[in-house]
Amino acid sequence: MSILELAGRALAEESARFARLGWMRGTSGNLSVVLGRAPLRVAVTVSGRDKGELTSDDVVVVDEAGLAVADQPHPDKVPSAEAGLHARIAAVSGAGAVIHVHALAPVVAAEHWPDGVELRDLEMLKGFGRAAHDDLVTIPVLANGQDMRVLGDAFEAGFRADTPAVIVARHGIYVWGDDLRHARHRLECLEWLLRFRVETRLVSEERGAR
Repeated sequence: MSILELAGRALAEESARFARLGWMRGTSGNLSVVLGRAPLRVAVTVSGRDKGELTSDDVVVVDEAGLAVADQPHPDKVPSAEAGLHARIAAVSGAGAVIHVHALAPVVAAEHWPDGVELRDLEMLKGFGRAAHDDLVTIPVLANGQDMRVLGDAFEAGFRADTPAVIVARHGIYVWGDDLRHARHRLECLEWLLRFRVETRLVSEERGAR
């Protein structure tokens, strides 16, 4: 089995997992893995497919700009619209995999804290690669847009190597790691942290209203 086939299988399996969680509703969201770096080549899930029904063939190889390369088994397939941002994140961060889902908690958190979502003194931060105490973690929030070059520039301007995630306001979240499993673990922990932040804010508001 080729590297691309293995990547396609892994991407399909992880996409199905996130679809079951309700984080990739309809055809939303996309995942990618890096195949090579000189030049940069990224395998990204195809556009317009139910992410719970992907097969190992539902993958496209793109370049550093997120454009499909000619030398691949399915050059006619269309990569996800956000492929350019996946490639930019991989290039800047050195990540081996990038996950983009439409989980609700990150989007709601960005509504409350559009300048960045602050997290601290929570045990689950360890799963995100940060300390559980005395470590202020700020998840950056980018304004949504359809131009991946603009989003990529905004991401790179605020990039911090110790914060492997970014929220796109009213859209979704990107999390990355050494490989798909590593990125998934980070995402699972961060989704919990953001949900905690949102729900405890609501509790505080309710107490203040009494």
